[in-house]
Amino acid sequence: MITGISLKEIATYDRDGAEFQDLKKINFIYGTNGSGKTTISNFLSDTKQNKYAQCRITWQNALPLRTLVYNKDFREKNFGNGQIDGVFTLGQATKEEIEEIEAKVKIRQQHKQDWENRKETHDKKVSELAIHEEDFRETVWRDIYKKNEGTFKDAFSGFMTKENFKKKILEEYASSARTLKTREVLTEKANTIFGQPPTALNLLGTFDPEKIIALENDPIWQKKIIGKADVNIAQLIQRLNMNDWVNTGREFLEETGDTCPFCQQNTITSNFRDQLESYFDQTFLTDTAKVGEQAASYQRETQNLLAILNQITVTEEQNAGRKLDLTLFKAYVHTFSTQILSNQEQLNNKIKEPSRSIELISVKVQLENISNLITAANDEINKHNQIVVNFARERQELVADIWRLLIDDHQAMLKQFVDQKANLEKAIKGIETTVRTAKQNYHTVKQEIINLSDNVTSVQPSINKINKTLRAFGFRNFEIVPSPEKNKYQIKRQDGEIAETTLSEGEITFITFLYFLQLCKGGLSEQTITEDRILIVDDPISSLDSNVLYVVSSLVKEIIKDIKKGSGSIKQLILLTHNTYFHKEVSFIDGRTKDCADTAFWILRKNSSQSELQAHGRKNPIQTAYQLLWKELQNRQHSSPLTLQNTMRRIIEHYFKILGKLGDDQIIQQFEDQDDQQICRSLLCWINDGSHTIPDDLFVEQPEDVTERYFEVFKKIFEHSRHQEHYLMMMGEPS
Repeated sequence: MITGISLKEIATYDRDGAEFQDLKKINFIYGTNGSGKTTISNFLSDTKQNKYAQCRITWQNALPLRTLVYNKDFREKNFGNGQIDGVFTLGQATKEEIEEIEAKVKIRQQHKQDWENRKETHDKKVSELAIHEEDFRETVWRDIYKKNEGTFKDAFSGFMTKENFKKKILEEYASSARTLKTREVLTEKANTIFGQPPTALNLLGTFDPEKIIALENDPIWQKKIIGKADVNIAQLIQRLNMNDWVNTGREFLEETGDTCPFCQQNTITSNFRDQLESYFDQTFLTDTAKVGEQAASYQRETQNLLAILNQITVTEEQNAGRKLDLTLFKAYVHTFSTQILSNQEQLNNKIKEPSRSIELISVKVQLENISNLITAANDEINKHNQIVVNFARERQELVADIWRLLIDDHQAMLKQFVDQKANLEKAIKGIETTVRTAKQNYHTVKQEIINLSDNVTSVQPSINKINKTLRAFGFRNFEIVPSPEKNKYQIKRQDGEIAETTLSEGEITFITFLYFLQLCKGGLSEQTITEDRILIVDDPISSLDSNVLYVVSSLVKEIIKDIKKGSGSIKQLILLTHNTYFHKEVSFIDGRTKDCADTAFWILRKNSSQSELQAHGRKNPIQTAYQLLWKELQNRQHSSPLTLQNTMRRIIEHYFKILGKLGDDQIIQQFEDQDDQQICRSLLCWINDGSHTIPDDLFVEQPEDVTERYFEVFKKIFEHSRHQEHYLMMMGEPS
């Protein structure tokens, strides 16, 4: 694969030149005429010419591959003398084989005539069936739908087009076995059930208060945590009740050394330290640690529960159909919140003074009250949802009964249609069998002729493929035929005239491109057929009609797909073109793929008679005029208000007026609110005035926020007309 191309001191490339780096499997190079595209294709066609002495080509792993170049030189070389080289070589036929082919041709003609006759009969029956279907579709729409939509329109939901309604009525005719009810009964029931249905409600979340209750009842809160009593200093500490005070003070001994943190004298001896350590023993440390852990657990559990309850409050405040007694619920939650704040203060005191005995306020009653409210609300929600379920079932039963009534009212008409359709389909199926047989006979003999023709001349397989493509895309007034000269092609009209000098430039271009595609898949000898190769295609749509442009782009896209999949012998494509429409068409794969690691885009420009190269990586730089208008809006902060007025006008005209066939009044009517309609009308006047007239000084000096206010109305036009997704896509905003 080619990974780099350097062009210097040739044609429009100066001493600095241009260099393609990191070429991919698929490479699109856009450039206007004269920008240097042909120089690239000519260089790649024959890199050894002296004039390309300063140009270089870099191969992946330094392994060159066979390079096939399609450009103007290729067309002139292969179609300049009326004869075209064959793509590959096969054996020669004997006299007996030629006679056998001639006999097969006659048989093939007979099978073709038989196939055409049977196909004509088949098409007539198919057309008759289509007319029968169309008449029936119009009849049921007129006699059933229109006459019943006033009373039973809700029953037709999902089937309000002629085709869907026809399919539904036939489906019900074939399967309905319900008990028939009178029109009067169904009409009365429809007046009750058809309307705005109730919607299901979500259950409220429940909680388990046991863990919080267990934490509140932990005996550690009432336990007085003090030091060991059999230590010398214990009697004084406990008599003065300064257990917590000494415990706090001993934390400073590590910093003061022998100096007492209280009297500032050097009274701290090792013996005193030992007595302190003995007094505040492991039991003391374990209990104080438990106080901290349980206090943290209590805070975590209560805060988590409070967050859940607050969320229920917020959700239910916005729920118009709530079943929860929200006033009482909020009161209980507030009390619960106050209680846990008081308890938290108690816990903090216990942590600071372990010798203190505390008793927490019990939140059990409040949590039971809250839980009871939630349970009661969920019971009501379940009852409501059961009503919703029953309502849906009743509505479903009513719809089925209505269809049963309609079937009974039109039983004779439906039976006549179904019976006649069955007869026509049976006849068509029988004829299809004979058509397939006649077609298979034709193709069998045709394939036998092709197989035998492979031995008549070396070029017949490629002839067949090129002619097949020509016919497939509507070129039927000429074809490729073997030349009297061995392994050569000729172009012949239907009347037998050799078309060497009468083909148009576009026809020659198209034929040479088809020949090039065959050459890409084959070779001029059997030895080169399976070689890996690289394709260089330079403006294959030159002189072609616009409809053929689609054909060429379709053929190129098939090659691109094969390259990406790694199938076939073509390993890389470099496509050069000056046609922006062809560039967009051939580089477009589908509407979802944004970029591809196997694809690269480049632009060639001519600046002061010298070619300049711009690399765009995976991003396609060629955009339509409509896309560029939206790009202006994306960058509106850097554009003048006058430019934006014209831009918004052109977008509205293209999307709503040209494509959507909507006038100004129809656009304005998309807004339901009258004030919004006036704002929209103001916008349309503003952008039309700003894009068609020269504004006076007063207009020019309007505040900049005017533009943004009108831009918001421009956005709302798409929202109110239900085209918001198009707006978001074109503005590059997430949907």
